[in-house]
Amino acid sequence: MEIKIEKALPEDAVNILEYLKIVGGETDNLTFGAEGMPISVEAERDYIASLLNSTSSVMYVAKKEKEIVGTASFSSMNRERLKHRGELAVSVKRAEWSKGIGSMLIDYIIDFAKNIAHAEIISLEVRSDNTRAIRLYEKYGFEKIGSFRGFFKINGKYVDFDLMNLYL
Repeated sequence: MEIKIEKALPEDAVNILEYLKIVGGETDNLTFGAEGMPISVEAERDYIASLLNSTSSVMYVAKKEKEIVGTASFSSMNRERLKHRGELAVSVKRAEWSKGIGSMLIDYIIDFAKNIAHAEIISLEVRSDNTRAIRLYEKYGFEKIGSFRGFFKINGKYVDFDLMNLYL
């Protein structure tokens, strides 16, 4: 079955929010759980619409037929001292792990960051114990630049994260 990567559209808002609840419930690697993101459908539509012509930020969805199986976003600032860098966020449904979808999404993000946002650095945060994701990021040349002890607190326990950069 073919995976199609495309820019998120406002009409994807409902499905994206539902997708986020699913992936949030499948793993503790994200900044949210099964509750998903605390945002209304209207606010998500407006946010996605604001990205459509942006040269500094983007959101992509990976679709298998009409089902969203992955998302990735790149966000950078327009302020002069910050516009050389942006942040990557990527997620894939557990059933689709190890099928190349994360790589496809990262390819799109890197292309956008280089050629449209003209970014020089892509940064991300990843759980220090998420070796699968760390290997994926290292495959693209991301380097660990530090650690953030206690980045998350889940069920009363601190979870450490690695900070990684890709220099374009």
